[in-house]
Formats: sequence, C-alpha cells, structure tokens
Amino acid sequence: MTKTARGNFFEDFAVGQRIAHATPRTVTEGDVALYIALTGSRFALHSSDEFARALGLPRAPVDDLLVFHIVFGRTVADISLNAVANLGYAECRFLAPVYPGDTLAAESEVIGVKENSNGKTGTVYVRSTGANQRGEPVLDYIRWVMVRKRDPAAPAPEPRAPDLAETVAAGEIVVPADLDLADYDPTLAGEPHFWEDYIPGERIDHVDGLTVEEAEHMMATRLYQNTARVHFDALAARAGRFGRRLIYGGHVISLVRALSFNGLANALRIVAINGGRHVAPLFAGDTVHAWSEVRERLALPGRDDLGALRLRGVAVKDRPADGFPLFGEDGRYDPAVVLDLDYTVLVPRRR
Repeated sequence: MTKTARGNFFEDFAVGQRIAHATPRTVTEGDVALYIALTGSRFALHSSDEFARALGLPRAPVDDLLVFHIVFGRTVADISLNAVANLGYAECRFLAPVYPGDTLAAESEVIGVKENSNGKTGTVYVRSTGANQRGEPVLDYIRWVMVRKRDPAAPAPEPRAPDLAETVAAGEIVVPADLDLADYDPTLAGEPHFWEDYIPGERIDHVDGLTVEEAEHMMATRLYQNTARVHFDALAARAGRFGRRLIYGGHVISLVRALSFNGLANALRIVAINGGRHVAPLFAGDTVHAWSEVRERLALPGRDDLGALRLRGVAVKDRPADGFPLFGEDGRYDPAVVLDLDYTVLVPRRR
C-alpha cells in the first residue's frame, strides 16, 4: 500500500462532501514583505502601521489578496492538484482583517460536479472558507476548476451546478467595525480621487507594465504553498496542452491590483470578488498591463465616510492597455486579454 498521495481526481468528488485542508499557516511579517517584493503593491493601508492606526486599526492588515492566496493554497492539494485549469470565482467576501501573527486554516464543501463532453475531465465547484486561530471566518468564496479523471471510463455523476449570485450585494459587504476614515490622508495614500469622483462607465488605463519572470512567479506560488502541478512541474507540463508551466492565475490578479494603484490608490481594501475568468494563460516572459472600468458606485448602509466601487479589472499581455481591449468583432475576448475580474473595493468619500 502506497503512503504517498496523487491528489483527488474528478471521480473522487461528490456534492455535499466536506474537506478539512491540511497545513494551517501562520502569516508573518516576512510573508508580507515578500508579497510586496513579488507584486510591487503600494497601497498605504497594507504598507504602514501608522496609516492603519490613524484609521482605527491596530496595525497594517495583511494584503487582502495575500490572505486569499494563502487560503487558496491550503485547498490545492485536495481540490486542484490534478487540475487542468482554474476556471472562475464567485461570491467571494473578505470578512475580517488578518494581521501578522494570525494563523489561517481552510475547509471546503463540494457544491457541484459536471463531467465535460470529452469524458477525460470534469468541472468541480467548491465553496472554501478561511478562518483564523479563533475560528472566526476571514474569507469565503466559490471557485470552479477543471479536473482530470483518473479513469476516462468511470461513469459520469449526475451533473449539478450551483446557482451563483452575479455580485456581492452592498448589504453583504463587510466593513471592519473599527475602520474610521475621519482622519484619512489622501496625500499619504497617493491620490486625490474620492468615491464621488469615479463615474460608472469610466475606464482607467493604469499605464504601467510588469514583465513576469520565471523565478518570480515560482517564488510567489511557493509562498502560497500552491502545489498544483501545472505551476510547478516543468517535466509534466511539457506533455500538457501548452508545453510549459502556467503562471498561477491568482498571481495575475495580484499584478492587476498592484498596477491599479495608478488611478485607484484610494481603493484601500478589497471587500468582494464578484466573479472572474482566467481568459488565457500567462507565461514567464509575458508583460502585463491593466485597465479598469467602474461598473457601479455603491453607497454603504450607515457609512458616510466611505463607499464601494464595483470594478472590472482587465489584464492584457504583451501590449499596452490603451484602447481598452476586451472583445473582438466576433464577440470573443481579444487575444491579448488574460484576466477579466469583477471585484469590489472600499473608497473614502469626500468629507
């Protein structure tokens, strides 16, 4: 009997199955510094203890996406070790700040399965939750992933796909209870634009580009302890569809967020990921540019110091974002688009 595990294949999943994931992770200041080194993120709330204290928080919270990646990384060995690709996200809410010294654990529930027409793969839908050392949920989200079958001849399960909300509604957005923007300093944040200045339909070219290096994306994926073979194993990847390792899609999300600082520096916290698609793969050597569209401006119940913006964040590779490429005349994504992300951020209101 072998003592090693090869991960779950499509036929190992069943609706209602609950999985407690191994390896809780204590987040350290070193993790925070390395994340900044790998992404270049510059948002003041996550960079400065003094800035955070001026807003009522005990210190700078861990970047929201670093929390997401660490929780995501707990789930990979059980959910997506044998994945062909991670396909999308929905109903993701950031529920409480995480600080250096907190320990994160994760569990998942399978909420849908559907075999693909080729009979070799299937789509698995899971709801995953991350909690801190006190058992308080800090994050929950749905994702769906294409997973290989161990045996193509294995019978297909009854297809079940969950009904997914298009967005996280304003009333479901969680704002940290002690967050107070009375003393918010836009000069230190890096931008004069407040919630009222963003107009639905407005598009923002974030201008700057970032070339992803092989060592850099591999280090990021290891930081999150994401062991999916499509990111790690160059030998196995040569036999795959693309013939080389894929960059973890979550790293692309982090790059879009980091690049968005130029134009959205006052987007101080991500509170929801409403949906998203990894449209095309990204590889080492590709250069990422990003642009955003303001989709909706949301007033938050009981808060006159801040509001929320629902944004469409788009990553393109190997071309500038000017012209805002998205769809071609055929209705399909422009070949340059690698990520189409719908997410919601908190932005201070003018007082």
